[in-house]
Amino acid sequence: MIEGVTVGQAGPEDAVGGVLPRWVALPESVEEVAAVLRACAERDLAVVPTGGGTKLHWGAPPERCDVRLDLSRLDKILEHAAGDLVVRAQAGVTMGALAAALADEGQELAVDAPEDATVGGTLATGAAGPRAFRYGTPRDLLIGVTVVLADGTVARSGGKVVKNVAGYDLGKLFTGSYGTLGVIAEATFRLHPLPAARRWVRSEVEAADLPGIAAALAASQAEPSAAEVERPEPGARPVLAVLAEGAAAESRAAALRELVGGGEISDAPPPWWGLVPRDETLVEARFPATGLAAVLEAAERAGLALRGSVLSGRVLLAPAAPVEAEVLAGLRRRVEAAGGRVNVLAAPHAGLDRWGQVSALPLMRRVKERFDPGRRMSPGRFVGGI
Repeated sequence: MIEGVTVGQAGPEDAVGGVLPRWVALPESVEEVAAVLRACAERDLAVVPTGGGTKLHWGAPPERCDVRLDLSRLDKILEHAAGDLVVRAQAGVTMGALAAALADEGQELAVDAPEDATVGGTLATGAAGPRAFRYGTPRDLLIGVTVVLADGTVARSGGKVVKNVAGYDLGKLFTGSYGTLGVIAEATFRLHPLPAARRWVRSEVEAADLPGIAAALAASQAEPSAAEVERPEPGARPVLAVLAEGAAAESRAAALRELVGGGEISDAPPPWWGLVPRDETLVEARFPATGLAAVLEAAERAGLALRGSVLSGRVLLAPAAPVEAEVLAGLRRRVEAAGGRVNVLAAPHAGLDRWGQVSALPLMRRVKERFDPGRRMSPGRFVGGI
């Protein structure tokens, strides 16, 4: 089909949201990605880029999927400028492999992601982990990107040094776009030195006390890097875990323990720390600091387990069964009243309003028209059917 590119017939395991592609293409370079997209453009074939598949069930099913573009063979770390605290990697590099390579130089990409997730997939879904409170999201750490557009055009923006941020908007546009604008092929990130030490404070708290505790943690001179909460079922006492890292981590953890009202200090996180549920149904709530109490109450009323950050305002809600439209509407109403929003990241059935009201939707549709006028890139996967 395409000279030099491995292309095969798709099987049931290649389905995206229940939509089975006709072919799977496995390019091994940016040039091969471009060749695949040019060939698809000539034949009006719809393409869904994929990485490690850890979040492939996120987003709506594509309206059509002719070619699954498997980026797993773009798995090279192209450059690590340790002196500049910068790394450039292909989209198919797993976060675990990247972390291991950077650790050899005493550095890290401060993004908490599953080890088998890929660089491209982490960016495409806009996933953020516990330490986003201190370091920012993957989009904040991205300083350069190479993308391939729907017609096969290769575009680059940003640079490999932190002070060169020309074209950074391209990285912002593609991060969190679920592959609907084009293919993220390479990414350049700003790094941080590995902390000398890490200590976690773990404590059971009362749900009613959490908003006050979170406010105290955010203002604390002990400077926590993250604070994660888990409530495995409605009515259970939440478990709070707070991370101190870097200089004097032990003494700072002791100060944080006083703030949360006691608990134990450990040099290892709880097993659920930063873990992204791979449930068929997964709901996300994002909210300002003032909205935490409302989100806790809304999740309780909806009967949803809860896990996420009380500092950066993002929690994941996992129901025991597929969430009903009425339950979702009530949850969304309460969270939006507190200044937040609710997204259905994954759901096994259609008919749910996955994204709610999005004020920027007209602009997002214009961007989609600009980058993918033929609607060949993951059509329908994102907000508003984009």
